[in-house]
Amino acid sequence: MFIEAAQAGAVVRAQLTENAMAIRQLGAVLRRMSPRAVVTCARGSSDHAATFAKYVIEAHAKILTSSAAPSVSSIYAAHPDFDGVVFLAISQSGRSPDLLAAAQHAKAAGALVVVMSNSPDSPLAQLAHHSIALCAGPEASIAATKSYIASLSALVDLVASWTGDRELRDALVQTPEHLEEAWQLDWGAGVRHLQDATGLFVIGRGFGLGVAQEAALKFKETCALHAEAFSAAEVQHGPMALVRSGFCALMFSQSDETRDGMQQLATTFTGRGARVLLAGAPAAGAVVLPTLVAHPVIEPLLMIQSFYRMANALSLARGCNPDSPPHLNKVTETT
Repeated sequence: MFIEAAQAGAVVRAQLTENAMAIRQLGAVLRRMSPRAVVTCARGSSDHAATFAKYVIEAHAKILTSSAAPSVSSIYAAHPDFDGVVFLAISQSGRSPDLLAAAQHAKAAGALVVVMSNSPDSPLAQLAHHSIALCAGPEASIAATKSYIASLSALVDLVASWTGDRELRDALVQTPEHLEEAWQLDWGAGVRHLQDATGLFVIGRGFGLGVAQEAALKFKETCALHAEAFSAAEVQHGPMALVRSGFCALMFSQSDETRDGMQQLATTFTGRGARVLLAGAPAAGAVVLPTLVAHPVIEPLLMIQSFYRMANALSLARGCNPDSPPHLNKVTETT
């Protein structure tokens, strides 16, 4: 996990070069098509990338984006109308039967099927109208790291091409170097505060929600630490009843319109005696984790890169093996 996560900068650098033509062509296709909606389909870490996709596509391309439930087609054999819709499947392996069934049904129902996969020769990629390689290379650790970041960068690349957003594209070009810098940031405070924790909330909002979901998953699978991911808005409903002295939270705050709310939430948590680790901004009583300033869409990529190094160290500190969590396989073939 440590070695592979450290490669994320090099992966994104290679991806930008290798996918340049395919991304440019797909961007032109999407402009001509002017889809009525985008439907994402994914599992696990890839589904967290799909959450990120929803915010980036809706905020920048202004196209309604929602998540498919693969069981609708794989279990219930229902066939929604996908005419004029982009069906975006994200999968590291491209071999999960339920994703394949969902993509097949969407294609038959009129969707333009776009697949992002780390296995360009996989059945899912072969089914697609357009296939975008993640270019992450082999990933031996069960915990996905560099392939997750590669999914996020490929999504940013696609949206920048689709919308012609030069600012976003220029920010993405700088991302490989920033990822390498983010890997070197010291998040050791997270290890110290969470080594003996029994559970925590992981909180983000907007572009940062997908990485909060990803971090919560990594806590569970690599650190044997129960974590729940929430939107900064949603956590203020029922979940807030759990926040009291000694409760733990990790918050991701990118530098956009969500920041003030994240800082206020962190202050509320610390005011109730919670231990808060806050990435991206200071707040009274919170432990601030160092982050880099970049485009708000890019900052979540950099924060999750710093998080991966911390998660690896925390896993070892808690006596776990981050590379081989119990009861898990690299490819989960759900139906």
